[in-house]
Amino acid sequence: MKKMLAIVIVLLVAVLMTLTKPDEQKHKDAMMSAIKEFVDQEAQDRGYKDNVLTKLGKGIVNTAIKTALNSKLKFNDYYILNTSYVKLDGENQLLSLGAFGHVFTFDKDMLKEKLEEATKTKEVEMLQKEAAKDEAKALKKQLKEERKRQKKLEKEAKKKAKEAAKEAKRKAKEAEKEAKRRAKEAAKAAKEAAKD
Repeated sequence: MKKMLAIVIVLLVAVLMTLTKPDEQKHKDAMMSAIKEFVDQEAQDRGYKDNVLTKLGKGIVNTAIKTALNSKLKFNDYYILNTSYVKLDGENQLLSLGAFGHVFTFDKDMLKEKLEEATKTKEVEMLQKEAAKDEAKALKKQLKEERKRQKKLEKEAKKKAKEAAKEAKRKAKEAEKEAKRRAKEAAKAAKEAAKD
């Protein structure tokens, strides 16, 4: 009876493990969470302040590692549990173990070592080039906007100069009319004075 109970319990645990093992995406999410934690800790250890530049750097590192993970991370399913690993130097390096709905990642030192190796790959270099292109694009866009702003300022200055010239011309006409009117009045006054 005890043997039968032990077999039933083992079978129930095996069925439970099969039903609750995490999928590949959970492994990737757990790895990215551990990586983000590691990157944040590294930035803090090196004394980087939490500013826009640091956030941008962290973002680039996280994106590069995510790309490396997506291309390098392999997934093994063993019915009752699963694992993820990367192949480095011809050897499979275990990174996480999934069972009972949880993903267990390994210690940070091992993760740091594996990430440093992974970041030396071609994919990361390509991603860094893309990031540099994006930065160049942003700079180009900024310069274009600055040129556009300068053109707008020049256009406004020309418009103001044109309005000022128009106003000066109007005033000159008024002054000319006023001079003619005064000359006419002076001529009229001279005529009247001559009559007397």
